[in-house]
Amino acid sequence: MAFLQLLSLVALIGAVYGCGVSQIRPVISGYARIVNGEEAVPGSWPWQVSLQVITHPEWNPYTINNDISLVKLTAPVSFNARVAPVCLPSASDDFQGGSLCVTSGWGLTRYNALFTPNKLQQTALPLLTNAECSSYWGDKISDVMICAGAAGATSCMGDSGGPLVCEKDNVWTLVGIVSWGSSRCSTTTPAVYARVTAFRSWVDQIIAAN
Repeated sequence: MAFLQLLSLVALIGAVYGCGVSQIRPVISGYARIVNGEEAVPGSWPWQVSLQVITHPEWNPYTINNDISLVKLTAPVSFNARVAPVCLPSASDDFQGGSLCVTSGWGLTRYNALFTPNKLQQTALPLLTNAECSSYWGDKISDVMICAGAAGATSCMGDSGGPLVCEKDNVWTLVGIVSWGSSRCSTTTPAVYARVTAFRSWVDQIIAAN
């Protein structure tokens, strides 16, 4: 019964707002797959959207250095009890190895899981020094990275871009951004995060320019 009510609601929304109709008529030369396809007329598929992020100019997909992007919103966010900003660290902040921090996300709860969880997951992880992390990952670890984990829990596929936060002066501060790690989401190997302190000046420059 609830399913039928949902279908009725969807039909009503379609009837009120209109669906499947493009005010800008698409031009289609042939129904083919996107391989060997063609450019679409801008605006001719109005139900499809691309999120363009402001990517760090020195992002390197081979070394995974500078793994940070910003998204510019078209309107201010209304903050409330369930929507609030995290604090950014200053460039000089130092987060010591051994500090207990928290990462959260909707990524896989094991590397071979078929589905991601519906509810937000969280886990506490200790920070590692980069020297400690290099004992696992060698020269893949750079100064713009920070590691956490190897203590029974980890982030996994689908968590990328999510936060690693540490409590500092009674507020939660964004210390890392989920970047990469073990292909099997090993809980005995540290995961690697973009080190936010290394990008604070770039973030400030982007915000000032936008």
